[in-house]
Amino acid sequence: MNRPLRCALAAAFLSQHVRGQALSSSDMSTITNNLATGAQQSWELGTRAQSLLELYVPDFSVFSSTGLPPPASVPSNTTSAIAPVFSIAHNIVSALKNSSGPAPLVAGDGAAGDPAAIGVAVLLANWTGQGASDGVNYAAAAQNQLEYLLNVVPHTSDGAISHRVAQVQLWSDSVYMVPPFLAYYGVLTGNTTLLTEAYNQIKLYRNYLRDTSAKNLWKHIVLGNNSADDGGNDEGHWSTGNGWAAAGMLRVIATMKNSPYNNDFSSQQKDLASWVKEIHTAMYAHIDSTNIFTNYADQSVSSTGQFYDTASTTLLASTVYRASLLLGDHSHLPNAEKSRKALWATSNNSSSTSTAAHARRAAASASSGSSAKGSGSAPVSGSATSASATATSPPSSSPSATTAPLTDLVHFTSDGWLTPVVNPHQFGVQGSDSPEGEAFVVSLQAAYNEWVAGGSVGANAARRTASSAAGWVWVIGCTVLGSILAYA
Repeated sequence: MNRPLRCALAAAFLSQHVRGQALSSSDMSTITNNLATGAQQSWELGTRAQSLLELYVPDFSVFSSTGLPPPASVPSNTTSAIAPVFSIAHNIVSALKNSSGPAPLVAGDGAAGDPAAIGVAVLLANWTGQGASDGVNYAAAAQNQLEYLLNVVPHTSDGAISHRVAQVQLWSDSVYMVPPFLAYYGVLTGNTTLLTEAYNQIKLYRNYLRDTSAKNLWKHIVLGNNSADDGGNDEGHWSTGNGWAAAGMLRVIATMKNSPYNNDFSSQQKDLASWVKEIHTAMYAHIDSTNIFTNYADQSVSSTGQFYDTASTTLLASTVYRASLLLGDHSHLPNAEKSRKALWATSNNSSSTSTAAHARRAAASASSGSSAKGSGSAPVSGSATSASATATSPPSSSPSATTAPLTDLVHFTSDGWLTPVVNPHQFGVQGSDSPEGEAFVVSLQAAYNEWVAGGSVGANAARRTASSAAGWVWVIGCTVLGSILAYA
């Protein structure tokens, strides 16, 4: 066998062992089932709807290359895939008792911002004419939610919409919940003032939450009276909160960029893109050799109360792939690739196993006590709750799908829950089952799939970070494997 062919075979062999893998369609079915049964809170339902659109119905996602507005009717081959999204919208709006005047999509929710997370699903249901068949007035519900945010919810003196109902308090989470709804509403109704407002809200939140003394990490919660019943304050640099902010900005950028108003909002998109990169740069400066973030990015896992958090790691990685696809910014792809490979690592990877063991030991010692919640929302009651148990999404093919079942992946439990994760209802404590964490997995899978399908643009930047080591692996692999093949 000639030497070039031996090296080519060696390269093929090594690439299968060096490259990261994606989750299989059966893996994603398990994860989306968990998400369906676990998502109960308003923000969880909204995040579930968004992630399902991204992976299973991309033509109806704001990231669609076909542009916005989305199709006004649902093709027959898409009906089953989009059904869970419409089911969420149907159950939420059907549960509303007030059909006129400003009101949130979820009554009695302590968070002002979280119900708006479901707004895109409601707007999409209205846009595609679902009300004609089920008799639900989606348009009125969306309009009431909009007016509630703009005219009822308390604001700061300079106009930032509070994330809480009872007092003015700003949470980084809100950037994912509110501005994407405002921007989407604006595109579907031709109201560019709402697109401007989406940008302004992000700008205001950044002014309050960006911590320049921490090299631009975002604080989690500011303002308010620090009442534990209303979420309390948290000026720490919560990893998931930084992820929420980056992901929300990217959704607004995509909504502007893929709309007829792209050119009108070019300067706003430029700002938003720089703010996303600002968060990425700040966050990845603190990730350690495990490539998994701690719950508060700038605190070591050895610090009191700290633990590794795969939920925020997954969300941040998804935003890096989205930035690569949407903005052509590949600078943090090396970080995202390392994190993705760590997240999808199998149990025969000794480094990953050690990391997971450390995280599980931390989980065993974590407190489970307080009643504080991640976004402070009341449980969704009545028929709205059933939205979390609707038909599951269809399987999606995955590039380089792993053949290992979820039980062999160190960062998933045997029944498919991402681990270890922060408690989504108590942001300072390690939890177990996190519906939002499952949604982040779906969003990461979607972004990664699209990045691979688009040619893995920017992948060379990731490869260069380990070029020296890879070069030695190549040389040794060609020598050793080539010698073996020579005698075959």
